[in-house]
Amino acid sequence: MTEAPTLSAALETALLRELREQYRFLGTTYFKGALGMPQIELVPSRARLGRWVEATRTIELSRPLVLEQPWGVVIEVLKHEMAHQYVTEVLGDRDETPHGPRFRAICERLGIDGAAAGLPEQAPSAEHRKVGDRIARLLALAESPNVHEAEAAMAAAQRLLLKHNIELRDARVELGYVFRHLGTPTGRTTEAERVLSLLLGKHFFVEAIWISVYRPREGKRGSVLEICGTPDNVEIAEYVHGYLVSTAERLWREHKTALGIRGDRDRRTFLAGVMSGMSEKLAREAKKSEEAGLVWVADGDLGKYFRRRHPHVRHIRYAGQRRSEAYAHGKEAGRQIVIHRGIRGATGERGLLLPPRIPRWITIWRPASLPWA
Repeated sequence: MTEAPTLSAALETALLRELREQYRFLGTTYFKGALGMPQIELVPSRARLGRWVEATRTIELSRPLVLEQPWGVVIEVLKHEMAHQYVTEVLGDRDETPHGPRFRAICERLGIDGAAAGLPEQAPSAEHRKVGDRIARLLALAESPNVHEAEAAMAAAQRLLLKHNIELRDARVELGYVFRHLGTPTGRTTEAERVLSLLLGKHFFVEAIWISVYRPREGKRGSVLEICGTPDNVEIAEYVHGYLVSTAERLWREHKTALGIRGDRDRRTFLAGVMSGMSEKLAREAKKSEEAGLVWVADGDLGKYFRRRHPHVRHIRYAGQRRSEAYAHGKEAGRQIVIHRGIRGATGERGLLLPPRIPRWITIWRPASLPWA
């Protein structure tokens, strides 16, 4: 057993205050104000992620969980324990087993993970393996060193990916959905990041949303991009996100070298241009697919999953970067980007999904084999 991580007294006080604020928000959003505020306690155990203790009206959360896992995972565990509180204090059901039918029904209705314990990441189904292998072949089409051949291959890959998702929808294949957080939480969302999130949502069959998260070790809030979709579409969108972030930074370094620029004053403007240029390129390919009769209709089940996770969504308008020469250079560079292969090989082995400096966030909400009460 490794030693439980610790915080300073001031940071731990701020963390508990944030957890209480999250409880109030979740209580209003999901439970319509029916729950009374309990004690929230951080416990050092790694053996349990969370527990609702009715006798003392306490929600216990594992300190290692809170300090070592993404904030989205912490919120999922908190919602799970609040569902236990709802069953005992609002429904008054103290006779059924902790994860009995009424508890599971509440979790299903509210989109809360109702599992009693964490499980190892399950092997993909035969259908998902088939999807994953096909995705690998699609992205591998864009490996040609000749830029024109690579662009033609990427366009073909986009059309095939669109066709594949349409086929799954028309066949009414049973699809599961997951969420994933991409990148590192930051205090400010740039225009390049916002354009990239819109690009993923429009062209890669996921729902994308910027959500507020808390950074316990810094005592600060931040924002992180969350995507929702089928496991394979989320995998592709994550790869594209990491690839474009890394490529945009490389293009900026090359631009600086070519023009003899020393500082980074125009970096954000250039990156916004790169993402805008890539977005326009993908939109042109999507238009060609539409003209060829390949039309995607929004996945209604994914929409339901997304709305359960985010019952109240705010749309905010932002001012864009100034349209300077750096933006124009970035936009032209973005139009030249070709997305090369990523996901996994035909044998099922995973390839390198992301460039080394892009952190990969987990999809599964619970580490393997850990119970929650």
